[in-house]
Order: sequence, then C-alpha cells, then structure tokens
Amino acid sequence: MQYPIEWADIGKNLKITEERIANLHTKVDLVVLPEMFTTGFCSTSSLAEDINNSRTANKLKEWAGKYNLAIFGSFMAKEADKLYNRMFFALPSGEIIYSDKRHLYAHGGEAEFFTAGSQRRVVEYKGVKFCMLACYDLRFPVWSRNASGFDYDVLLYTANWPEIRIKYWDALLQARVIENQCIVCGINRVGDDGLGLHYNGHSAVIDTYLNQLVSFGDNEQATKIATLDINALHIFREHSPLWKDADKFEIVT
Repeated sequence: MQYPIEWADIGKNLKITEERIANLHTKVDLVVLPEMFTTGFCSTSSLAEDINNSRTANKLKEWAGKYNLAIFGSFMAKEADKLYNRMFFALPSGEIIYSDKRHLYAHGGEAEFFTAGSQRRVVEYKGVKFCMLACYDLRFPVWSRNASGFDYDVLLYTANWPEIRIKYWDALLQARVIENQCIVCGINRVGDDGLGLHYNGHSAVIDTYLNQLVSFGDNEQATKIATLDINALHIFREHSPLWKDADKFEIVT
C-alpha cells in the first residue's frame, strides 16, 4: 500500500489505513505498509506509544484477526524509557512479532532520537520466511545478508525514502535481490511531510529473476497485489547455488 501519511496524526492515519485494508476486494495473505505509518518520519516524543498499551498495536491485532491476514510496517514505540522505530509483523492469531530498526539515519537526527535495534528478526508465515527491515537498513548489505542455507525467502523493507535519493532506492532494491537470491518487497510512502521532504514512492516487489511483480509510479497512490512463487525461488537457488561460494562472517552488534 503506497499512500501519503498525515503528519503526526495517529488517529487519522489509523483511520486511513483501516479503510484501505477494508477496501481490499480480494483475499490477500500479507499487507505491507510504509514506515512509521501512524505519524510520518517525525521526532515528537509524545507520539511514541507505550508498547504495553499501544493504540496502534491494538488496531493491528484487530485488523489482522478481522480480515484474516498479516500486516507489516513500523511505528514509533516506547519501551523502558527508550524510543524505537519498531517494525511489526501482526499475525491473524493476534500475535505481533517486533523488530527494531538497526541503522538510524544520523544525518537526519534519527540516531539522537531512537535506540538502534540489535537483532534481525525472521518470521515464518504460511511456509514462507520473511526478514523484517526498515528504510536505511537497505543501504547496509551485511545486515541484509542471507546466510548459507538461506535464513529467509523474502526481504521486507518498510520505508520513508525521499525523492531526492530515490535513484539509490531503485538500485539497492535490485542489489539486495541479486546478493541474497531472494524476493524483495520495498514499500515507500508518497506526499510531503512536516519537514518539507517530498516522497515519490517507487515501491516494488521484485523476484529473484529481477522481474518486477508490482511497481508503483511517481507519486502514485494505490494498493497493488503481488503473487509470490516460492517454488520458483527454490528452483532458482538449486539451479544457481551461488550461496555456496559466499564468504562467511559474523556480525558483531
């Protein structure tokens, strides 16, 4: 779902998102939302939601159960007096799996506001392994790396990636596909934020053959559905076992 985010307005953004999910005219397994979908990429600490009493988390559980689908994105969370750009994977069962954004954009002040995550999370859902990452994480191939034997099938990136750097977004999504022999789904927002930045989208789902299963044009507001062929992915990995030649390393957090 690629759409504008209302600046610092949790209630309105929850309403917009629920309407979009409710208006799906066909059954889907997973909905992917832009980064910080309830506020936009702002740094107002009063908007951070206590993870143990979160209006957004409660809504995610409600939607996932009501519409029988999973939902991925991120929002501004507070836990133990620390703030996080916290990703979620909400399951129809009512469970939510969380992961915190690892790489914080210091040039934009994000590192002064949020605490960085230290654990990369992979969620298995309907037999498919999804790796949860956010925006700036896309620039760091080591954190995205698929280990030998394949940790995941699909890389999910939720993002607020501004137009001024959109060419890098386009290129990096494809690079992560090539490096990791996986499917990449990158969802960006559109519109202007409260800091004067413009976002023009370019969300895409790209399979391991570099086919764009769905793509979004400049400033396009839309909901688009991709069908993932996981069997074709496994066949590609077997026929081109490039991962066997990869360097081995350990990530120190």
